[in-house]
Amino acid sequence: MHAFRNLTRLAAWLLAAHSAMTGVAGAAPSASAQSAPADHGPLVANHQIDAGDLTIGYAELGPANADVVILLHGWPYDINSYADVAPLLAERGYRVIVPHLRGFGTTRFRSADALRNGEPAALASDVVALMDALKIERATLAGYDWGARSAAIVAALWPERVNALVSVSGYLIGSQEAGKKPLPPAAELQWWYQYYFATERGRAGYAQYTRDFAKQIWRLASPQWAFDDATFARSAAALDNADHVAIVVHNYRWRLGLADGEPRYAVLEQRLARAPTIGVPTITIEGDANGAPHPRPETYAAKFTGRYEHRTFRGGIGHNPPQEAPREFVQAVVDATRLAQAPKP
Repeated sequence: MHAFRNLTRLAAWLLAAHSAMTGVAGAAPSASAQSAPADHGPLVANHQIDAGDLTIGYAELGPANADVVILLHGWPYDINSYADVAPLLAERGYRVIVPHLRGFGTTRFRSADALRNGEPAALASDVVALMDALKIERATLAGYDWGARSAAIVAALWPERVNALVSVSGYLIGSQEAGKKPLPPAAELQWWYQYYFATERGRAGYAQYTRDFAKQIWRLASPQWAFDDATFARSAAALDNADHVAIVVHNYRWRLGLADGEPRYAVLEQRLARAPTIGVPTITIEGDANGAPHPRPETYAAKFTGRYEHRTFRGGIGHNPPQEAPREFVQAVVDATRLAQAPKP
């Protein structure tokens, strides 16, 4: 209780300081009140670099010598989730890196023999490998869905590499052991696609109907987001990656203990199975109309032991806040970096 009161006082102090500096107040922005973002056009992965097991395709914007923000997308989306966020952050003076995850877009495996591994530790290790390849010592990490999980894992296991964290749906670190525990029927129903992918019929179905499947997920996960066909097609092209189906199926089978990971990640997975706390400055986000499975904010607040704030984006925001509410997402990233820079009270 004493720690909670301290956290509350700290949040109030930071909010007051931020309001004084910027004139912006309130931690639960409403999408209905936001100004429509400028259409910056598609985000193009105009760079390619060898990093660990992969050659990673990524977009880069902003000055080369500035503070770095790495934006991580989810499934079944792509870097265009940040088509408005990335330019707005670059305009604020950040160096912005937006990579395609393994199995998406122009990211490829360097070896034809590599296991098409979708386990969480592998995806998070890709982020560290990218930072190493680009000689980035520290960065602010922001993401949703698979990207939020990877960002949180890096913050938990390699905190010395992370300035601040912005995580949609908060603490998504899990384990195969945790995945064995049954959920109430309504919650299990939300995971229908996980069980579909557990079957060979599911693998074949996803391979045959990848884009139709992805559009269905978009609609279910963000039921009030009125995206058009052009917006979907722009991102769906990234799903044509030859490794995409194998990575997605392995990811969800691994969660249920139906597929093995790689031995080199076993120690990392053991550490993650202990649900480590995250001590870097963090802002978590939830959309008020998120139709995808997600934990309630009150269930994970205690996992963030550093400077911490939660924001609910209101006005029908679903599972993909950077694309549905880009200005609010940008502000969260900026405020998270300020949490990291603020002097200790």
